[in-house]
Amino acid sequence: MVIIQVILGGITRLTGSGLSITEWNVVTGALPPLSQAQWLAEFHKYQASPQYRLLNSDFTLSDFKFIFFWEWFHRLWGRLIGVVFAIPFIVFLVQRRFRQDMIKPLLVLFVLGALQGAVGWIMVASGLEGDAVYVKPTRLALHFIFALGLLCYTFWFALQLLTKPGDKVTAPRLRLACWWLVGLLGVQLIFGALMAGHRAAPAAPTWPDINGSFFPRLFPAGIVSLLEDRISIHFVHRNLAYLLTVLILLWTFKAFRYRATALFGRARWLPALFVLIQVALGIATVLSATGIRATRWNTFEWMAQLHQLCALFLLLSLVANAFLLRVKRPSVL
Repeated sequence: MVIIQVILGGITRLTGSGLSITEWNVVTGALPPLSQAQWLAEFHKYQASPQYRLLNSDFTLSDFKFIFFWEWFHRLWGRLIGVVFAIPFIVFLVQRRFRQDMIKPLLVLFVLGALQGAVGWIMVASGLEGDAVYVKPTRLALHFIFALGLLCYTFWFALQLLTKPGDKVTAPRLRLACWWLVGLLGVQLIFGALMAGHRAAPAAPTWPDINGSFFPRLFPAGIVSLLEDRISIHFVHRNLAYLLTVLILLWTFKAFRYRATALFGRARWLPALFVLIQVALGIATVLSATGIRATRWNTFEWMAQLHQLCALFLLLSLVANAFLLRVKRPSVL
């Protein structure tokens, strides 16, 4: 459900739907407008937003219903995740079906989910002020990274429940290297979110060069350019991808020098597979950026969505390997 929620977030961004609902009503917002009068009321609220006035002033009610649906469904799915978590948690807690060491991680999981909802609204609010026509890219990146943190925490907890000590391999250096790769990938994913927030792909829809140059004019505003200049963000995102690919392939080579358990034997080749697919999808996304058309879902949108989804699988594959590697052998009593 968390992966689907991230996918829905990507669709919401790519369709420009994120600012269609201008209020955050936790309970009453679960229902969409059910009458013509309610639809008109929501449309009038959207018409007061800077996005409508400056970008979508030609929108009809039908156009508005399309973007409203994706933002509403994205929020509804988040509510459903909360319900799916909360009801079994309360029931199992009352019935004392949890082990004691499971309760704290589950509470942390709940807090992370609630925090993600709050960050989502902070992001949306940034696009409803002044002359903004989109949410602030930095807040989009924050929302995305919090979602990935929630996903990784959920996955790690699941691995603790589903694996056995005998599934792990003792390899402290390989484990440390894996965590460094997770950290570097985290930085890369932040730049990916900044790429999305700034609509940076159309700024340089060429490969392997960037608009005819491998070293374009970079950082025109100094260090701030890493957050605001589309070409600088593009340059860093591309080159981090190349660096990650080389490092992950080297890590995979070293991983195959260890005697593996059955589970680690299946997991250790996944980062290399996903990073190669991810680079191919990234190139395809950039090259198809020339085909972007307002309110239409074309090749670019498919490539961008698959690029984001593959990034999730790459991240989870590294987390899984970090989990399956341990610093020292467990003591035998």
